[in-house]
Amino acid sequence: MTHKLKAAIVGSGNIGTDLMIKILRHGRHIEVAAMVGIDPESDGLARAARLGVATTHEGIVGLGRLPVFKDIDIVFDATSAGAHVKNDAFVRMLKPSIRCIDLTPAAIGPYCIPVVNGQDHLDALNVNMVTCGGQATIPMVAAVNRVAKVHYGEIIASISSKSAGPGTRANIDEFTETTSKAIEAVGGATKGKAIIVLNPAEPPLIMRDTVYTLSEVADEDAIAASVDTMVAAVKQYVPGYQLKQRVQFDRIEANAPLNIPGVGPRMSGLKTSIFLEVEGAAHYLPAYAGNLDIMTSAALATAEKMAERILARLTTA
Repeated sequence: MTHKLKAAIVGSGNIGTDLMIKILRHGRHIEVAAMVGIDPESDGLARAARLGVATTHEGIVGLGRLPVFKDIDIVFDATSAGAHVKNDAFVRMLKPSIRCIDLTPAAIGPYCIPVVNGQDHLDALNVNMVTCGGQATIPMVAAVNRVAKVHYGEIIASISSKSAGPGTRANIDEFTETTSKAIEAVGGATKGKAIIVLNPAEPPLIMRDTVYTLSEVADEDAIAASVDTMVAAVKQYVPGYQLKQRVQFDRIEANAPLNIPGVGPRMSGLKTSIFLEVEGAAHYLPAYAGNLDIMTSAALATAEKMAERILARLTTA
């Protein structure tokens, strides 16, 4: 298969621009045909134009006016949760079969974590990439859950404040809500909780993530092995993803002072603590911005699998 599907990127900020460069460098079944923004002076639009990509600063309406739109098969939305609802409705009105990869916390379509449930949604018209924290941590919750039922999963995503642009800051509430729900829906936890920390330290710190689960008691070596296997799978598309130390375990007795809403008081089980670091590939963003890199990497990995299936069907049709 030598043919590539054409994609448009909506949002010419940090995430959209990093995604564009990733696709231009590493796209196997996808090529960037259009970049959409609302600021005519944005660096993303300027870079896209220099690279021969069609551009518009008239937002999603401008995308519909570009001659290349008729050939667009996939739209990546790197704007905001509120904007994505309107963007998806607009492009679907013009082309009902178009695929949308949602990099906002809007969650119109099913949650998608490539290494956990990516294969389940290759035919979906809209998939949601959850959040940066979700992409980094939900694979770990799922890794524990496939060995021992997870009653409760809590994640803390710590990112450099310099890597948190206007979109991230505007979507803090959506971040916690969407990530918490995805910990349950994709990670398999009965109850999920998400926290994000914007760290103002100088020099900026690389993204760090902490995952805590309370599960049924199970073989600790089996859980650690499951975590290692999942880390290796994520590293296939996010090379800077790694464990910072060995997985830690604590037995929780039934008389421990736990009272988790939605799970129950005084639960016993196994507490698993997982500590992660995500270093970015520095394609466009600094290496410390692993939170943005893991989102664009996960979105590209998902779109490539979708495109591969579409192209295979066209070849055999």
